[in-house]
Amino acid sequence: MKSLPQRISFLALILSLTLTVPALRAQPSDFERDCAKLAAASGDDASRLHQLFDLTWKNSLRESPETATSVGVPGYNDRWTDNSLEAIARRQHDLQAPLNVLATINRGALSAGDQFNYDLFKRDYDLAVEGIRFKDEYMPITQMNGIQRDTPDTLEDSPRRSVQDYENIIARLKGIPKLVDQTIVLLEKGLAAGITPPRVTLRDVPDQIKSDATNNVDANPLTKAFTEFASGFSEGDRTRLRAEAAEALRDDVVPAFTKLHDFFAETYLPRARESIGMGDLPDGAAWYAYRAKVFTTTSKTPQEIHQIGLNEVKRIRGEMDALIASTGFKGSFAEFCQYLRTDPKFFFTNTDDLLNAYRVNAKLVDPELSRIIGKLPRLQYGVKAIPSYEAKSQTEAYYEPGSPRAGRPGYFCVNTYALDMRPKWEMQTLALHESVPGHHIQIALAQEMEGMPEFRKNAGYTAFVEGWALYCEGLGKELGRYQDPYSQFGRLTFEMWRAIRLVVDTGIHSMHWSRQQAIDYFRANSAKTEQDIVVEVDRYIAWPGQALAYKIGQLKIKELRDYATTELGQEFDERQFHDQILDNGALPLDVLDAHIRAWVAEEKAK
Repeated sequence: MKSLPQRISFLALILSLTLTVPALRAQPSDFERDCAKLAAASGDDASRLHQLFDLTWKNSLRESPETATSVGVPGYNDRWTDNSLEAIARRQHDLQAPLNVLATINRGALSAGDQFNYDLFKRDYDLAVEGIRFKDEYMPITQMNGIQRDTPDTLEDSPRRSVQDYENIIARLKGIPKLVDQTIVLLEKGLAAGITPPRVTLRDVPDQIKSDATNNVDANPLTKAFTEFASGFSEGDRTRLRAEAAEALRDDVVPAFTKLHDFFAETYLPRARESIGMGDLPDGAAWYAYRAKVFTTTSKTPQEIHQIGLNEVKRIRGEMDALIASTGFKGSFAEFCQYLRTDPKFFFTNTDDLLNAYRVNAKLVDPELSRIIGKLPRLQYGVKAIPSYEAKSQTEAYYEPGSPRAGRPGYFCVNTYALDMRPKWEMQTLALHESVPGHHIQIALAQEMEGMPEFRKNAGYTAFVEGWALYCEGLGKELGRYQDPYSQFGRLTFEMWRAIRLVVDTGIHSMHWSRQQAIDYFRANSAKTEQDIVVEVDRYIAWPGQALAYKIGQLKIKELRDYATTELGQEFDERQFHDQILDNGALPLDVLDAHIRAWVAEEKAK
């Protein structure tokens, strides 16, 4: 799933809003004062708890207007997050305020459901406080995230139903110079502190920035909205709005992004660090261990995770070797992988054919879903190409969450760059992961939960979200997929890919592996194409710890399924099990474990 600031979990939102800078003590903020009033207020504990949930959620939308746009809350679509040093310092200071309110609430007086909410809320804020020491804000741009990629995505999500909606987009275009200036200040802070992404991963970023500096309404991704208007707009409004967008592009956007491009290419990139591991950054070892804890929602050390990865690579390799033997192929593992990477029959030569094949793969699963999941979401999804300006440095696909509130569908986004690197044998597995029953089902169900605090609907614990999607790849056989050995090998390739991640990510960031060592290990154990391998390794370098979540989450869900199957025997119901996994939205893995074991005990008692 794509992870951008406007599409992040409540925990990630908290972390992003509390970036660390030297403390600038000022008068209490409005949010801090509101929390203090709530802490001192009379009333029952449950009511005050839910007032706290509402207060913090509304504050998070004020502080991150991009998130408000993504989830479909109106009133924020004309502005950007304030990333000035002063605003960052204020948000850092405000982090303690909700915890002060929690300290006045008697957890024991709450219902079981509210105790659950209390614990998750406190956990998120405690973890955010723990992470204050690490200066993520000093790396606001990578090849995957940053102003050059997030701003087009936010404007793509912005509503376009009325003249006011378009005027909001124009206001955001005019606000880009301020956003660029704040970004440059943070980049300069990172250079001074020796905290930058590795130089090798930033090689495509200047071109990404340049795409936003195009002085052409029809070609610039930031002004895509003005190339197509919904019916109902008068010709006069269309002409005026398009002219104002062109003016904002000429006077505000292009000069700002040109400034950013020149600074990045001429000053920042040459001074970015040559080392690749997070362990080489100040406080880097502790920083990486913290990120591993955040992304896996476990206390496993990088060394423990590395060993799990080695064990999984060995297990999956045995299954792959057995499958190769069953095909009658005469040759080594490496030769079989080379065959899959290079034989023309495994590749499309036309972009539309690739996209349509993905649509077919996804939609063939739709009618089978009710056999394995009891409750399905109402929100629909589609399949579209990843924008060309980001495709070269992007992974082969991602899921783009929709918004039931805004009436925006989810999207399975497919990379159509370098068709000779997009094999057919990976398509079934990828569709199961990114669309259904993977990300779309899980995320849309969470968004549609009724009577749940907003922070629960938008929880995005990566080990759960990605663990579920990886687990869903293994459901393909019973959903009518994997009818030939090559697609079966594709599934194993993808599972191997996630096992390799455990080895490579920890190897790079805690064991001083080189980039080439990581690429070689990946190549030796996977049939993934060279383009994917290089992009993936650079992703792990730029996004430490995130790649650990997939396999750790999948292994936990598989463990819980095995437990429920053994304990319930013939009474085990797959649909009920999956509903229990999904009905509470995303959860930390230890919380999920306790929930499933409690459900199994209840079922046995029946």
